[in-house]
Amino acid sequence: MLWDIFCKVIDNYGDIGVCWRLSADLASRGHQVRLWVDDASALPWMAPAGCPGVDVRTLRGPIALDELPPGDVLVEAFGCEVAPELIASHARSIWARGTKRHWINLEYLSAEAFVRRSHGLPSPVMSGPGAGLTKHFFYPGFTDGTGGLLRETDLLQRQRTFDASAWLRQIGVQGDGARCVSLFCYEPPALPELLTKLAAGPQRTHLLVTAGRAQAAVSAAVESQTRLLPTWNLHSLLSISYLPPLSQQDYDHLLWACDLNFVRGEDSLVRAIWSGKPYVWQIYPQHDNAHHDKLMAFLDWLDAFLDVIKAPDSLRRFSLAWNGRDAEPLPAIDLIDWQTAAQANRAALLEAQDLTSQLIAFCA
Repeated sequence: MLWDIFCKVIDNYGDIGVCWRLSADLASRGHQVRLWVDDASALPWMAPAGCPGVDVRTLRGPIALDELPPGDVLVEAFGCEVAPELIASHARSIWARGTKRHWINLEYLSAEAFVRRSHGLPSPVMSGPGAGLTKHFFYPGFTDGTGGLLRETDLLQRQRTFDASAWLRQIGVQGDGARCVSLFCYEPPALPELLTKLAAGPQRTHLLVTAGRAQAAVSAAVESQTRLLPTWNLHSLLSISYLPPLSQQDYDHLLWACDLNFVRGEDSLVRAIWSGKPYVWQIYPQHDNAHHDKLMAFLDWLDAFLDVIKAPDSLRRFSLAWNGRDAEPLPAIDLIDWQTAAQANRAALLEAQDLTSQLIAFCA
């Protein structure tokens, strides 16, 4: 099929990251994709090799349809409005030729109860160039009855052949016995506390900080800590490396190579789950604290999901403090229990059908 996927960039990472992974995954399965994006500036470092079968088109002004064949599927990602020209072409193809076309509203990932109730529901289009057509809501999710999670067909093979030590050496991290922790975050208030906790040991920690907001937040926190208490890292048990922007493939490698991963948003949460390594999720902060409900739903799902082995209480308490939901201090990091939970979580979710496969089946 020919897919038109529309993406509006929010912060250069989340929305475009999910849309690119979906586009590349569809192309790897023999489909053709036109990825329409308002800002493609992140793709040169996020996906430097591009992808055969994915045609990236920048949304600037009206779209000339003379040379564009109508697509089989329109996907508006995360409420991004589809260009009216393509909607009109989509509609004409349906009305004039009687051809089957699909219009998908791909929503954000959540563990909240409404996701299962809403997944796949039709939404009649009442106005505009698509009046009379129907779009369908497609919700990624963690449970049966939802759209599942993005997962490439070669993911497990790539993980099996990955050499963590060799990859770490490539980015300048030597195997000195320190645990490796990746940090991809916004500006969590508990960040200075985390740095102090890691510096207190007893184990040496190498913190690998991603480019952008995480790097700026850590730099500011280190400067503040040093000014207030110059001896906060007296024994140098915490070392910090600031990473350049990583491609999506290398970000996967970072997660696979680390002993603990701090992730943020949607795309990196899914990648952390597939890594099978312990992870702590920082959800995208919203001014009305609506993100706390989403976080609680995820933690409640994790508790119920891992009922047999029981999700670690320390992970819940750490997640709530990390996200500013509770004012409690960060509890101790329990890598053994968190690792057990992460691996059980991954193994069970691997049994579910992935999002791309479900999208293809839905539209076929």
